[in-house]
Amino acid sequence: MSVLRHSVSVVALSAERFQEVTGLVLDLAESSRSRGEEVLLADGRPVEGLRLVEGRHLRPGARYELVDDAAGDRVLVLVREWRRRSAIVVETTLTSEDMTLTLRVALRLRAPDRPRLVEAEGWVRGVEGTGRLRRGSGKGRFDPVAWWDAAGPAAKAPRTTRAPATVRLKHLLGEAALQLRPEAGAEGRWQVDVTARLRGRWLLRPVVALALATTGSLLRRNFRTSVDDVAAAWNEAVDRLMTLSPDELRARLTEGTTGPNLPHPPGDAAG
Repeated sequence: MSVLRHSVSVVALSAERFQEVTGLVLDLAESSRSRGEEVLLADGRPVEGLRLVEGRHLRPGARYELVDDAAGDRVLVLVREWRRRSAIVVETTLTSEDMTLTLRVALRLRAPDRPRLVEAEGWVRGVEGTGRLRRGSGKGRFDPVAWWDAAGPAAKAPRTTRAPATVRLKHLLGEAALQLRPEAGAEGRWQVDVTARLRGRWLLRPVVALALATTGSLLRRNFRTSVDDVAAAWNEAVDRLMTLSPDELRARLTEGTTGPNLPHPPGDAAG
């Protein structure tokens, strides 16, 4: 097994802001309606590229399709459960012509208005006949309550406590486990410890162990660089987010679903 560790300082996002963003996204979704295959926002503008192909809008069994002709990507979205007070479960399948892969992700959000647990499970498959080397799976878990408790000014939780953010990936050749643990940093920042554990599987375990050992320095360097890059992107995004008022954030979310210059359909309110 190879263990990689790195710690980064990132801009803190308050729990209140996180809940506010989640609420605005849900408000935007629940204020929309369907008209035939179109999905319309509250002001009557259609959601760009999205079609309701089966079922009733935002009801269990509803299926949506989003196609990017330029990239050759096709996204199917299936609503498994939509109960804002208790749980939302959505399954997304991405088929990419360029990668000749199919990626399926199931996302579960418990207590969506004040999120208590976010879980994701995914599978990736190559096209028929490409073999098991082009298959993999993964699971992710994020506990918002535990995250902000650990990142708060109170005493740190014992290291034996389960990390509030985890990801596990499996492939025929090996497994990877990623853990994120936050602590209160300088004012307005978090210090996040990132740990990755890598190992081979089954009879390939000695082979993978040897490969990890011989590339250890490069692996650690690339790991640190990747974590630093993600932290920089997070800092930039959160800095922008914190400057937006609720109305500005709502406008950005709406613009992201309709495109900035799409006109209102005749007879619909401009909002």
